[in-house]
Amino acid sequence: MAKRTLVEEFELEKEKKNISFIPDYDVFKDKDLLDKLRSKIIQNLLDHPMLDYDNAKKWMDEEIDRELEGYDLSTLERGHIYNLIENEIYGYGPITELLEDKNVTEIMVNGPNDIYVEMDGKIQKDDTLSFINYDHILRTIERMIQPLGKTIDATHPMVDARLEDGSRLNAIIPPLSVRGPILTIRKFKKDMDNIDDMIANGTMTPYMARFLEACVKAKLNIVVCGGTGSGKTTLLNVLSSFIDNHERIITIEDAAELSLLQEHVISLETRESNYHNGKEVTIRDLVRNSLRMRPDRIIVGEVRGEEALDMLQAMNTGHEGSLTTLHANGPLDAMHRIETMVLMSGMEIPIRAIREYIESAVDIVVEIERLSDGRRKVTNISEVVGFKEDDIFLQSIFAFRQQGVHPNNDVNGEFVLYNYVPKVYSKIKQKGVTSVDDIFESISSSQKSTKKDSVKKKKDNN
Repeated sequence: MAKRTLVEEFELEKEKKNISFIPDYDVFKDKDLLDKLRSKIIQNLLDHPMLDYDNAKKWMDEEIDRELEGYDLSTLERGHIYNLIENEIYGYGPITELLEDKNVTEIMVNGPNDIYVEMDGKIQKDDTLSFINYDHILRTIERMIQPLGKTIDATHPMVDARLEDGSRLNAIIPPLSVRGPILTIRKFKKDMDNIDDMIANGTMTPYMARFLEACVKAKLNIVVCGGTGSGKTTLLNVLSSFIDNHERIITIEDAAELSLLQEHVISLETRESNYHNGKEVTIRDLVRNSLRMRPDRIIVGEVRGEEALDMLQAMNTGHEGSLTTLHANGPLDAMHRIETMVLMSGMEIPIRAIREYIESAVDIVVEIERLSDGRRKVTNISEVVGFKEDDIFLQSIFAFRQQGVHPNNDVNGEFVLYNYVPKVYSKIKQKGVTSVDDIFESISSSQKSTKKDSVKKKKDNN
């Protein structure tokens, strides 16, 4: 028989409560006593179903009072016990307060007393919270995914899900996880950074921002690369905001995270196979289907497999202005990853042909990194210009050069605009976009002047 949650057991309606959270051990200095009481009360509520009580909350309050008899607790301590139990019933147990905290961007539960959070780009252990045991963690995971039609058990020991607020949840349990259930939640930013925020935060310069905006408006195909947690999705969301409001945009993601403000947006999401849904629907299936939906733009949240071939085909067959992200350590590495993913499609295509396909499809590669101080920077913007010794050649347009680390561990560096007029600049001008003329016309004039001086010098020498 499947385990029932407390809400199901007592047939309660979920309530949204505004609770002022206080860390467990700021109230209860005796950790062992707190865990003992919490475990005893929760288990008792599960083991003794409600009988003739019309008021479920009143019954639970009486049960809690009965369990606390004989303990010399202050009013604050008793009130905090009530809040913890309410979190179990109406929220998500010990991590409820973390989900409410706007400063926490990621939650990682490795064990009952092993909870980590990311704040301001830095990971730190949270010693103020704990679960009772591994079953408590599993019960919390089940409570979070059941309303989403997801399951997790020995047959399906991994799950990816998107919570109601857009946060991304990943859970893995034994036998795949050796220690016990592991829960990771990447919280959804309700107010995603816009381009002004990124400039203010030092993620990029105004010139870089204007160039990227021009690339999107000129319908260049753009790939955003970076590591886990580097900010790829946030940057993709910012780039998507530059798309004209009248265009039909189709977004394709494993878990819908993009938050586009345009009117004509169709959001598609993959589906895993389970007991309820049946057949799996992959990114590749959705990319193929999107081509029949008359898209002006196709935005793929992340390319990580055989769907790379379909994405390239879309870029090469009139669906210009496509945007996507992938995991890679740099622009050139991103090109090599796309090669590998195309080969995963099972089609026997020569490497040279794949590289030619990539070279004709991708215009711009943007790299974003999370530096050692937790800050995120756009560290490189390159264009695909052709081949060099049978390998794809990329030319950097903008870059961030790290020069060292300050005593306070902040990264020291500077942004660089290379003395180079990109080939895509002609495409941008052909589309009638003139917002970057002042950036590259001055470089072009400088290059012409240098060339004239060089020619004059040669004549003088002769």
